[in-house]
Parts: sequence; C-alpha cells; structure tokens
Amino acid sequence: MEFSFNEEERIFQESASEFLKRELRPIARKIDEEKRIPMDFIKKFASQGYLGLLNSPKLGGAGATLKMAAILAEEVGKNDISLATAVFYLLNTAWSYILEKYGKADVVEEIIPRLVRGDAFVGICSTEPQGGSDVASIKTVAKKIDSKYVLEGEKIYISEVREILDNDGGLLTLVKTRPEFKHKGISMIFLPLKKVKNFEVSYLDNMGRMGISTSILRFKGTEVEERYLIGEENRGFYYAMEGFVTARILVAASCIGAAESVLERGMEYIKNRNAFGMPLAKYEGIQFPLVDLYSKLEAIKLLVFKAAWLYDEMRNGRASYREVTKYSAMSKLLAPKLAIEVMEEVMTWLGGYGYTKEAGIEMALRGVLSYYVGAEGAANIMRIIVGRELLGSEFVPYKE
Repeated sequence: MEFSFNEEERIFQESASEFLKRELRPIARKIDEEKRIPMDFIKKFASQGYLGLLNSPKLGGAGATLKMAAILAEEVGKNDISLATAVFYLLNTAWSYILEKYGKADVVEEIIPRLVRGDAFVGICSTEPQGGSDVASIKTVAKKIDSKYVLEGEKIYISEVREILDNDGGLLTLVKTRPEFKHKGISMIFLPLKKVKNFEVSYLDNMGRMGISTSILRFKGTEVEERYLIGEENRGFYYAMEGFVTARILVAASCIGAAESVLERGMEYIKNRNAFGMPLAKYEGIQFPLVDLYSKLEAIKLLVFKAAWLYDEMRNGRASYREVTKYSAMSKLLAPKLAIEVMEEVMTWLGGYGYTKEAGIEMALRGVLSYYVGAEGAANIMRIIVGRELLGSEFVPYKE
C-alpha cells in the first residue's frame, strides 16, 4: 500500500501551495470582510489550470484525478481558512464534471471552456425551504411545453448565484418532472441564469464563508430550453447523488486543510508565548490535546485521500460506486467535526487573542460550521449513508 504522493502529485502540491500562499493567503481576510472573491484572483487561479481540473483536455480542462483535486482542495482550505474560496472551487470542480459527463454536447461546449478560463461558473441547485437532505421530497416542478421546460417552485441556500449573474454560467437544478414517482421522477436541468427570465433572487446573510453568496431562488414560469436537460428525464436524482459523492470528498479535504493551518498557527503561538517562566508548549495540559488532535487529523486525512483514491479506482472500473459513496460519506462526517474541535482548542490556547479577528480563528470556525450543520449533507445523513452500506438498504429509515 502506497501512502506517499507520486512525483506528479508532489510537484502539483508544491506548486499549488506556493501559488496559494502568495496569491490567496494575503487576501483571505479581505474576502471575508468584502464578501466576494476578487475576479483578478479567480483569473489567476484559472490561469494555473485549477478551474476545470476534472474536465477533459479537449475542453481546456486538466483531465486530472480526484486525488489531485483533493490535494488542491486541501491547499485552498489552508490558505483561505474562511473556506469561501474552497466552496467556489469545489462547486466548479464537482458540478462541472457532472455537467460534462451527462450534459448535451452543445451545452457542454458552451459552458466548460469558459469555466476553465474563469469566465463562467456552475453550481448545484437542490435545497428547498421544506428541507434539503430529503431530495426526493422537492416540490419544484418542470412541465414540458413544446421545446421548453417551465419551472415553478422555490430553492434556498443556493451558493454562487451572485457570482454567476455577475459573470455567466448556471446551476444544475433539480426539479420534479414526474412528481408521483418521488426520487425516480426527478430531473436535472442546467439553468443558465443570464439567459432565462421569470425568476426572483434574494440573498441571505450567512455567519461565515462570507466571500461567496447564498441565495433564495423563486421560479415563476421560468422557461428553459429543452437542450439544457442533463442526461435523461427522471434520472436527475442519480446524477445529483454522484455529484454529491464527488463534492463531499473535496469538502472534507478543504476542512482538513483549514484545520491544519489553524493547528500550525496554534503551535507557533504556544512555542513563543510564555506563562510562569516557560513556553505554553511545555505544559502537558496543552501538549497532550495537541498530540490528540494532530493524530486524529492525520488519521482522517488518510481516510479522505483513500476516498479520493477509491473514486479514481471507480473511474477506472476497479472499485464500486457504493464503496466510494461510503468512504465519501465517512470523510464528510468526520472532517468538519474534527476541524471544529481543532479550532475551538487552538482558540483557548490563544486566550483573549484567540477571540479577536486579528487571530483569524473565528473566520475559520464560522466557515467550517457550514459543513458541520448541513452543506453538502448533514452529519446524520452521512451516518445514514454509511449505515446503509454496512447493513443493507432495508435498514435505512426511508424507502429508496
């Protein structure tokens, strides 16, 4: 079993780390305070080949492995610990891959090359006011009228709408085309926001990851051309689940990156801060929790990269989708929770300084909480997924 990165992966990590330390880390607080990721950074990020990492080279993408995408997610999390940039990155990585895999050729060719250049962005539009994790219960409907779909309904907690409207792109939107069939009646439609009418947008003010927008979308007879249907009608639930499996691995990697960065800051502080004549690092009351957290962080990092490796094995026909689903869910279950533990502990080491914005820990804690409470799937949903894979689908609390 090989635990190290190969030469290509090592060079990729070193290059990404150097670039992000130089270009992203100095503006992380600005992103949080000004509530947007600067377009000049996004263009630089794109110029490195970091947008469209999973997309085909024929479309301008890198054709990279998910392991490499996870390496980059970890580095992004390290250098913008608010995780706003990580959200932007994983949306455009995971969901552009689903768009290319299942979208119509003309739509893919319209969007992906522009995404790779940083001119257009994509995301997922699933959650509704009555709930998010129970995707089968969505109420937004799309009726086929001639050569168009007409949407009625409401979505909430949707990321990146402002960024798409300010530039271009769209959302992979889940709708009911056969409401009587529950999850088997869900379709996925790419919604090119700047090309459609009859919808309303309002924005929510989150407590964290401030640099990326969160919105409510209300569809009121929104017409979308038939060519924007992703894959087949009534197969949207399955495309979405595949996208979430991809995204959760990247979420976990970015949370690990943020936690590593905070722990490094904490270690630097306790080595240089004296109390009663010696460094804080000499006190076992601080040293032992550090060791415990570092050990857990290393263990979960191995889990995350095993999930990414399994994903790539699945793409090559050597692992099952259900096995990848299990490891993706385990990664998403454990990484955000541990990141919160790291941030809370380090904040106590820093004392009063830890409570200030200057320390930066609060920015990380606010951001990672979004993944702990529900973004990309709540913790108990991850437990249900893993339980299903361990015990069988007859033991889950809902019918598939």
